[in-house]
Amino acid sequence: MVLEKLGESLKETLRKIARSMFVDEKLIDDLVKDIQKALLQADVNVELVFNLTKEIKKRALEEKDVKGINPREKIVKIVYEELVKFLGEEKAEIKIARKPVKIMMVGLYGSGKTTTTGKLAKWFSKRGYKVALLGLDVHRPAAIDQIEQIAKQVNVKCFTDRKQKNPVKIYDEYEDELKKFDVVIIDTAGRDALSKDLIEEIEALNKRIKPEENLLVISADIGQAARSQAEQFHKSCGITGVIATKLDGTAKAGGALSACSVTKAPIKFIGVGEKLDDLEEFNPKGFVSRLLGMGDLEALLEKAKEAITEEQAEDLGKKFLKGEFNFIDLYEQMQALNKMGSLGKIMEMVPGMGQLKMPKEALQVQEEKLKKWRHILDSMTKEELEDPELLDNSRMDRIANGAGLPVKDVRELLKQYRQSKKIMKMMGGSQDPKKLMKKLGSKFKGKPF
Repeated sequence: MVLEKLGESLKETLRKIARSMFVDEKLIDDLVKDIQKALLQADVNVELVFNLTKEIKKRALEEKDVKGINPREKIVKIVYEELVKFLGEEKAEIKIARKPVKIMMVGLYGSGKTTTTGKLAKWFSKRGYKVALLGLDVHRPAAIDQIEQIAKQVNVKCFTDRKQKNPVKIYDEYEDELKKFDVVIIDTAGRDALSKDLIEEIEALNKRIKPEENLLVISADIGQAARSQAEQFHKSCGITGVIATKLDGTAKAGGALSACSVTKAPIKFIGVGEKLDDLEEFNPKGFVSRLLGMGDLEALLEKAKEAITEEQAEDLGKKFLKGEFNFIDLYEQMQALNKMGSLGKIMEMVPGMGQLKMPKEALQVQEEKLKKWRHILDSMTKEELEDPELLDNSRMDRIANGAGLPVKDVRELLKQYRQSKKIMKMMGGSQDPKKLMKKLGSKFKGKPF
């Protein structure tokens, strides 16, 4: 889950507001202290924390009530807006106006820079751009092997030179070839930003390549050291954006996020997992919504588009609403869900779900169940997938043996399928799916808070 501890602290603060009888100065003081504590524990710079909370308090006490929302909702709205402003306010996109767009990746040793280079290559490839990687880390052992392997995994062209130890000369060698691509992502050496030889190398590369983007990769677990490192990198090559990695799990990440205030460069992407798909374009509004448990529909829809086409979704939707789906349709839906990431990540993007105190264990149990079901479906014949009602005891025994699971798991899947089919028939069997979706959608209209 993205910034789990900070998110939980902020959500608990908002719950206190929701439970309070009155909104007075004492409540606002308590709110400000809670926010300060949460952000300081997350390693956000002290000066930035006090500036942020000072503005929250000022607005909460001075702004008049807004028509249509109660005083408690107004406070939540102010907290949301100020956190969004703190994180850059608007989404900072990388636009491919001219080709090739050269993106130089810089960062510390161990920040996940080379892996992030691969993630970024995949992100652009999925959007139809012709991408190339250029490996200029001539110092780290196995750096060239790593970037070549990653390029193969994401299916993009990779340019390296194992003999040449001067990164500027490697760029010169491939400059004409790189002009054939839409996006060129350049992986540079990662060491301590304060080491003189790295500074000189980055400065020389920046002067020769003249990249459109210099992206600083900062790990979420770096802490307060992020500030000085970001300053030095910014002096060396002029940072245009930040990619914050390792934002999943328990890392504090405040140092990585507040480093942007030093460089005045926006966060452009965030790494939310170890897989090469686990990179998201950073949207301050959606990110803060997720932190506060309000969901992030834009990110959810983006992931859904990558997992399944609009035509497939519409076709599956009609089948499910009419109760006409079979195991093949169920399998496609499960595969799409798997591409979108873990259940925990999906749940925090659904508006309202982030507010529920759902135990991690419960989500893990569900994920394990979905894995088992995929194995069971893989062990079925085409005939059985098309007509689940063919499953008798002997077929279930064979499927269980093929999946390496007890037969009770096969029975559970069949039971779940029959129950789902029955419910969907009751809901949509006699209705036009479009009308039903419209009817269901109208129930969820309203305020975001």
